[in-house]
Amino acid sequence: MKLPLQVTFRNLEPSEALEAEIRKKAEKLNIYHDQIMSCRVVVEISHKHKHQGNLFHITLDLTIPGGEIVVNKDCHDKHSHENAYVAIRDAFEAAKRQLEDRNRRQRQQVKTHEVPPHGRIVHLSPMEDYGRLMTPDGREVYFHRNSVTNTEFDKLEIGSEVRYSETQGDNGPQASSVTLVGKHHIVER
Repeated sequence: MKLPLQVTFRNLEPSEALEAEIRKKAEKLNIYHDQIMSCRVVVEISHKHKHQGNLFHITLDLTIPGGEIVVNKDCHDKHSHENAYVAIRDAFEAAKRQLEDRNRRQRQQVKTHEVPPHGRIVHLSPMEDYGRLMTPDGREVYFHRNSVTNTEFDKLEIGSEVRYSETQGDNGPQASSVTLVGKHHIVER
């Protein structure tokens, strides 16, 4: 961290033990983002109840290049937050997840879905039980009547868009699991 950690206690006496725990957890955040510029932590007792314990509320404010990460959860219903150490743990876990998400987005490691192999039917031979489809890269791929999955072979038309799985057959590439795309067109990325 470029700036020193700031810890503030509200509605309770400062505690060296709690501050030490916060410092330990704040130091671990550097593992998830090595350019944290500042970290401010507020520990407060947010409710005073007669019949149940006081709930601790932790606010974390991290400044990093290009943004800020704030963890400010109101935990009225979490009786586990009657324990300050549990509340601190939960707040730092939330900050860790946000740092990891930001890192993934910055590295552009957002999950992408691969476009399944697809093509258009260019030849049908119903009497011989086969057809051929053209892939986007211009290859012709053979398929058998038994490879068609969501419709009947006899209802296929030349020009129909299909998805398929490609295998290597005895005479070259062969499509299996040929599925008619219908209204939902494949978009290439």
